[in-house]
Amino acid sequence: MRTKLFSFLSLFLIVLLFSGCSEYQKLINGDVISDKYKAAEAYYKEGDYRKANRLFEMVIPSYRGKPQAERLIFFFADSYYYTKDYYLAAYQFENFIKSYPKSNRIVEAYFMAAKSYYMKSPIHSLDQKDTHTAVEKLQIFINNYPNSEFTEEANALIIELQTKLEQKDFEISKQYYTIQDYKAAIQALDNFVGEFPGTKFREEALYYKFLASFEIASNSVAGLQEQRLLDLKKLHSTILKYYPETIFSEDLAQKLKRVDKLLATYQTEEEKLTK
Repeated sequence: MRTKLFSFLSLFLIVLLFSGCSEYQKLINGDVISDKYKAAEAYYKEGDYRKANRLFEMVIPSYRGKPQAERLIFFFADSYYYTKDYYLAAYQFENFIKSYPKSNRIVEAYFMAAKSYYMKSPIHSLDQKDTHTAVEKLQIFINNYPNSEFTEEANALIIELQTKLEQKDFEISKQYYTIQDYKAAIQALDNFVGEFPGTKFREEALYYKFLASFEIASNSVAGLQEQRLLDLKKLHSTILKYYPETIFSEDLAQKLKRVDKLLATYQTEEEKLTK
């Protein structure tokens, strides 16, 4: 009995699916623009943005210059956004902005255009051209509409994107340490901290600066080593001043013991010379 019921339900769903596809295909192949218009809006409201998008694209040319065009073009852009085609979403929202600058949806269109660029932003390890564009677009939106209902979200998106850019720059700076170019690492990390003083990566940047400085000091010639070791102690103090509970405390403590041990040899030498 259960097997028969399951087979019946499966057959019903298959028939329903093909019936839906058949109806949609009839709309695509049909010539009645008004039917396509109504169906496009229905699909859009139901959240079937891919089907809605195809139909919007087909009917928009017939409605250009008519009152319905403004609504259609906005929904057309929005359907691109929800099908994750963010390049075309941004393009169509910007097209809407140019075509209907006095629309009551103009603020939303500006925000959605900017947000489409945000959605195009890749992971931090890739090229960040789209991220820079997104930050620029979102900032322009905030400047133009500081009190809009979308401003809070726009600010949050900018913070997220800026963090990604900071991470990208930090990883580049850290890479110098990885390849054992310690002088370049120190310079790059100093530049990074100077450019992003409030960055969440500051603690780690200072830690890697300490590591690079430690490698240089440990392998320095006698004439330079003592001062470099003393500078390391100052850097260690700076890290603990700002991050007393740093996650790198154990490694820093171990390396500081090595620093103190090396400095002790210089003090011993000085004591011998004074006798």
